[in-house]
Amino acid sequence: MKKFIYASLLGIFVMSAQVSTAQRVEVKSGDVAVLSGQKNINIEYDYSQFGVGKFATEQEYLDKKSAEYNAKEAGRGDNWKKAWVADRKARFEPKFEELFNKGMEDKGIQVVQARPDAQYTMIVRTTFVEPGFNVGVMRKNAYIDYTIDVVESANKSNKVAEIGMRNIPGSMAMGMDFDTGARLAESYAKAGKTLANFLDKKLK
Repeated sequence: MKKFIYASLLGIFVMSAQVSTAQRVEVKSGDVAVLSGQKNINIEYDYSQFGVGKFATEQEYLDKKSAEYNAKEAGRGDNWKKAWVADRKARFEPKFEELFNKGMEDKGIQVVQARPDAQYTMIVRTTFVEPGFNVGVMRKNAYIDYTIDVVESANKSNKVAEIGMRNIPGSMAMGMDFDTGARLAESYAKAGKTLANFLDKKLK
């Protein structure tokens, strides 16, 4: 009986940890139709301002977590902080671009970094990160909020469209996402795929 009660309670805790609000994608301003007929879109990423979990700023989160890790093992927190930033170029951005470009194949559109000759630039701004956790018996999915600005490459102060993306989840099949970077990378992959599906329906 005790085992049954424990299993039931554990199931409730796991389910409650996985609850999240629905994804939402919307054009907040401008018109994405300007992207119709484009072949290459320059892409940039902005991580300059976002909260993490209960922390108002990324810096507060990094300082707290790295101090905790260093207290347990000298240097561990410093290495963790370096990996947190390195994951952007190594994992997050490639995932976003791969899934976006795959989803836009039918439209003949692809995003490419360092293409200032492209008429438009897509700026992917990370605005909030929930890193989640996975400790085996209990987990909470990661999710990220994004703002996608479409601007003229020759005059980036001229924003032609803004897309909001909320609650884009990050989790791996079979629950094998014990690493925070792996969970967040899946959110960027999902964001790229979701944005491509959204634009595919909007563009002629």
